[in-house]
Amino acid sequence: MEDQVATRVAIMGIIVEDTTSVEQLNELLHESGQYIIGRMGIPYRARGVNVISVVLDAPQDEISALAGKVGALVGVSVKTLFSNVTSE
Repeated sequence: MEDQVATRVAIMGIIVEDTTSVEQLNELLHESGQYIIGRMGIPYRARGVNVISVVLDAPQDEISALAGKVGALVGVSVKTLFSNVTSE
């Protein structure tokens, strides 16, 4: 029997200030689509930013790697909150 990696439920909060990074952001999220439970994006036009929340159920390493890639995008900020909900 194959060993399964434990996963954690987490929420990733993303603020996009530079819309030139949106295409790259969407590509990164698409690549991690197997782990995404849901996502919600809110354009805050009055401030010229987009606020995105992404809920994931993934191995902690995958979540951290995605957050690192997202945070490296120009004009994009990200914070991740991990729950204590895990699977074995």
